Amino acid sequence: MPDTLIIIPTYQEAENIRNLLTIIFSLTKVFHVLVIDDNSPDQTALIVKSLMKEYPEKLFLIERPGKQGLGTAYITGFRWALNHQYQYVFEMDADFSHNPNDLIPIYEACKNSQADMAIGSRYKKGVAIVNWPIGRLLLSYYASHYVRMVTRMDIRDSTAGFVCMSHKLLETLNLNRIRMKGYGFQIEMKFKAWKLGFKIVEVPIIFINRELGSSKMSGGIMSEAVMGVIRMKISSLRARYNKHISI
Repeated sequence: MPDTLIIIPTYQEAENIRNLLTIIFSLTKVFHVLVIDDNSPDQTALIVKSLMKEYPEKLFLIERPGKQGLGTAYITGFRWALNHQYQYVFEMDADFSHNPNDLIPIYEACKNSQADMAIGSRYKKGVAIVNWPIGRLLLSYYASHYVRMVTRMDIRDSTAGFVCMSHKLLETLNLNRIRMKGYGFQIEMKFKAWKLGFKIVEVPIIFINRELGSSKMSGGIMSEAVMGVIRMKISSLRARYNKHISI
């Protein structure tokens, strides 16, 4: 059985999902994929179901009744991955902003460098983002700077959503206590891994803005992240972090 699962949350990604999955399954390394679809009205789930016949035992689908947030989708996927004993678990977007060809070097950063979290980083070597409006680019860049300032984490791209994590890290975290659901979810996962002392590495990638479909970013998601980082930092001052105790 392959050791790695890629979790891809979807909402209205019918224009992208077929091509993305086809490329992933053509890579030299064998990956399994779990799509978690939040009742997409564009029939994203039906496309995945049709592909499951072509890629049996490699492609899996969880359908949820409606939009419940990025964080809850990933937590659902993490629990599924742990139950199925995958050793490495990816977070990945469905819109091709994350290049599937980067899956292998990010995986190898965990496997060969014995990291528990490998981040596909847009800011490890300057700024590596293509076709973003300048306003969104500055918002993302300074959001990561803000997180470093508040938390003191030495991570250049704390809001990145292209991440590989080890089974050990996921089983140590108390997934019931991950509070943030949207943009801030990515920050909280990295912060707790860092506080627990797990090895985190950043792998430089080039992030390309989606060409098809629409962004799910909203003002409410950003607001949760800004205030959530402060609450998370304050809460951490009272917490005890131990790799042998779930937090």
